[in-house]
Amino acid sequence: MAQEPILTARGLVKRYGRVTALDHADFDLYPGEILAVIGDNGAGKSSMIKAISGAITPDEGEIRLEGRPVTFRSPIEARKAGIETVYQNLALSPALSIADNMFLGRELRKPGIMGQWFRKLDRTAMEKFSRDKLSELGLMTIQNINQAVETLSGGQRQGVAVARAAAFGSKVIILDEPTAALGVKESRRVLELILDVRRRGIPIVLISHNMPHVFEVADRIHIHRLGRRLTVIDPKDYTMSDAVAFMTGAKVPQEAIAA
Repeated sequence: MAQEPILTARGLVKRYGRVTALDHADFDLYPGEILAVIGDNGAGKSSMIKAISGAITPDEGEIRLEGRPVTFRSPIEARKAGIETVYQNLALSPALSIADNMFLGRELRKPGIMGQWFRKLDRTAMEKFSRDKLSELGLMTIQNINQAVETLSGGQRQGVAVARAAAFGSKVIILDEPTAALGVKESRRVLELILDVRRRGIPIVLISHNMPHVFEVADRIHIHRLGRRLTVIDPKDYTMSDAVAFMTGAKVPQEAIAA
């Protein structure tokens, strides 16, 4: 690839006592792509994603964002740098409204003295922004921006979480098993949403066990095995069976890493 990766990791190591979760792992995400990350349970893919998103600090190795070395001591630091992660549990507050969830932890204050001294929230601005972002991603089947998240379906909740990430994740969005708990119809909508976000130029890291979904939307597939990157494949050149065989060690890829 001629272009430079937007996010890279080299030689990441993470040990928990005698267990090595990451064993000199590498990673590359290119601008505007959907990179799927797959691996068997215990392969270390979650640890790698946590290292990239600031949830854990690697013992060794280097992470670079847009060519510059970065060290994230928390997910908040990664978020400030432009890396948004949507975890499987979504991290939404069910009792709060859609607009409140969109701005959770980064609420807008009213301009002037009311916001500065009385900490009054600018609800009108937050609601307008939330409505605009949901509309942009075709999610305005959600009629009322003030309805509680607990009244939404699983797919709609996932939509709110992805919209929030797309709204604030200026550089990279990481999605952890976004269709895991959804039915066929809702999964389809979330996949379309992922493609919509990519069309807006934001690269996506998709962690998933769902091979049909991975092969449908991914531009490249990073296969993680035994704590490190085994290979990166183009889904057009391989079958799902090949990917599973590489992942489980039944087959060894011949080609060098295409990254």
